[in-house]
Amino acid sequence: MTHTVFPAPDWPSVTIKGEGATFPVRRVFCVGRNYADHAKEMGVEVDREAPFYFTKSPLTILPSGEEFPYPPGTENFHYEMEFVIAIGAPAFRIGTKDALRAVYGYASGLDMTRRDLQLAARAKQRPWDLGKDVEGSSVISPITRAAAFGQVADQRISLSVDGEMKQDAKLSDLVWSVEELVSDLSKFYHLAPGDLIYTGTPAGVGAVEPGAKIRGTIDRLEPVELTVGAPE
Repeated sequence: MTHTVFPAPDWPSVTIKGEGATFPVRRVFCVGRNYADHAKEMGVEVDREAPFYFTKSPLTILPSGEEFPYPPGTENFHYEMEFVIAIGAPAFRIGTKDALRAVYGYASGLDMTRRDLQLAARAKQRPWDLGKDVEGSSVISPITRAAAFGQVADQRISLSVDGEMKQDAKLSDLVWSVEELVSDLSKFYHLAPGDLIYTGTPAGVGAVEPGAKIRGTIDRLEPVELTVGAPE
């Protein structure tokens, strides 16, 4: 009889608004440069030929409302407010007109980033892993079912730090829509229930220090909140 040599990690799951069930997380995909103004502030152009992606470990998932320590190895820790798609049905090579059938719901999310490490890697044309795949960096609110949220349109997406507004945009500013992102990703992956897609951040990203209280909101969704703790 085989056994594990140490206890397996608890796989993360996300609360579903108004329900006793939870949404087990399978994979985390993130979309880069999906708001034109954010791409501009980062000194790059939007690639309008196709979306581009990076991935994060599901073990970076952190429920909204937690306090998490300022991460090691950085002096420039940034918030990024994001609209999150939760996949609830298999999708492979699905067309845009059918893509919403694979969507279970939506959530508010934060893609917390070691910006100095990300930019250093970008300058050397290296992967962004040290900057992006950070413990506790994929913060997420409870998921709202797609039917309860309704059509993705011009809902406001915003973020404040210690009560001061930092990011303020609309979901209609997304370069690539929900349907386009799900369809495009399904050309490269067998999307499956439990996959999350963080769809990119609007302009206004910036650094936070220990003690900062971050609050992000999207119309019709639960807010996402994070307190940045002292370094370990």
